[in-house]
Amino acid sequence: MVYYMSKERNYSVYILSSKRNGTLYTGVTNNLIRRIYEHKNKFSHGFSKKYDIDKLVYYECFQSITDAISREKQIKHYKRADKLVLIEAFNPSWKDLYQEII
Repeated sequence: MVYYMSKERNYSVYILSSKRNGTLYTGVTNNLIRRIYEHKNKFSHGFSKKYDIDKLVYYECFQSITDAISREKQIKHYKRADKLVLIEAFNPSWKDLYQEII
């Protein structure tokens, strides 16, 4: 399953990782490129900065903010093992997808 960003899809749910099988962070944004840039440059003083979580390993795009937030909540309630399965299916090599979306 691959999701492509387009003008019609303005909202994204994403998972960042510190490394393969490392600490995970799930978020939602209306601008995935900008938000990942902020994580990479440590603009936010929170969980992702504290644990050096800045590798984009998973994302989904939505046309509706309501749908995106709903999906984010769903993923946040997943057990860690379920999140790993989701990432492995989308990005088996755990490569940082940031360069692919910019």
